[in-house]
Amino acid sequence: MSRFNTAKEQYAALGIDAEAVIQTVLDLPISVHCWQGDDVLGFEGGGSLSGGIAATGNYPGRARNPQELMDDLDQAFALCPGKHKINLHAIYAVAAQPVPRDALTPAHFAPWLDYAKARKIGVDVNPTLFSHPLAADGMTLSHPDAAVRRFWIDHCKAMRAIGEDFGRKLGQTSVNNIWIPDGLKDIPADRLGPRVRLKESLDAILAQPIDRNYLIDTVESKVFGIGFESYTVGSHEFYMNYAAQNDCICLLDNGHYHPTELVSDKISSLLLFSDKIALHLTRGVRWDSDHVVILDDELKEICKEVVRCGALDRVLLSLDYFDASINRVAAWVIGMRNVRKALLNALLLPHRQLKVLQDTRDFTRLLALQEECKLLPMADVWAELCVRADVPALSAWIDQVERYERDVQSKRS
Repeated sequence: MSRFNTAKEQYAALGIDAEAVIQTVLDLPISVHCWQGDDVLGFEGGGSLSGGIAATGNYPGRARNPQELMDDLDQAFALCPGKHKINLHAIYAVAAQPVPRDALTPAHFAPWLDYAKARKIGVDVNPTLFSHPLAADGMTLSHPDAAVRRFWIDHCKAMRAIGEDFGRKLGQTSVNNIWIPDGLKDIPADRLGPRVRLKESLDAILAQPIDRNYLIDTVESKVFGIGFESYTVGSHEFYMNYAAQNDCICLLDNGHYHPTELVSDKISSLLLFSDKIALHLTRGVRWDSDHVVILDDELKEICKEVVRCGALDRVLLSLDYFDASINRVAAWVIGMRNVRKALLNALLLPHRQLKVLQDTRDFTRLLALQEECKLLPMADVWAELCVRADVPALSAWIDQVERYERDVQSKRS
């Protein structure tokens, strides 16, 4: 008997259909952030990243143009099981000459549309409100200058139209995520004023008519940024309440909170009051350092919560990190595979049994069963999942990335 069949029997004894779990994991789309491939530099010609964020390291082989970035994404997708989407920032528009961000149109993303059509994948979008002269002082949609706010409002409107166009032409709903760096380095004299202006800006952006069959808006908070340590305009409380009262979704990035806060603990509360939520999966180390996603306790707990809540169709999953200290394709692959592993782990747990034990206050058996489940043969199910997806099951993918680095990436000057 194969190892998978043995594992399947063990899970069946707990009431879990491993075959159905594999298909569920493979069918669930995960949005993959293009900006890991080039350290969030984009194609506008800028040579540095600003706006409270940073990519550390100088590993050779960074993608320098659209074709190299697409090639690198293809290499990563070839090593990862399951359905994917790609997630684009505005700075990845493809144009012969630089285009003002408030003047972007779907035509400037035509190569990405062709790329997605050829691979039958969806596209998510993000306005880019950083690395720009009009964001140099750390304020965008909350800026005291109405002209600056107008520029960024028009930019966000442009990206919503682009996302809607992707959704319509690809037949897959596009997610448009708004994140701003706005904040202050030192203690503010006025916390309310910038938040009033941010609310007014968001109201103006979302007033633009949009077809919800093709576009979903999300808003993303952050606890602080580099140079904005004392005050963040777009806090979690601001966006949670804004999303609740407006036609958009709250997005939680698990690197955007105090280290003692857990996104896994927030999911059930938000799902209780919201039709959908969105997640950016990353790994904060002491602060929002955007490390490559690993199969750690919080990632597993996040996926457990999504499954426990029966919310696989209500939670929009995306990756968001940028590590320039290791091979960038490998960084994508490690993160993508680990999210799938965490989902697999969550779906292979006997949640109904565990819930009954909690509700009947049988905490002894509950703890014992939770601990025994940690040694169930998930690895054998993962190996079978990878075989069915025609990707390497274990570490063989590393050899393929190293060959790609030697044959392709190392030749980039």
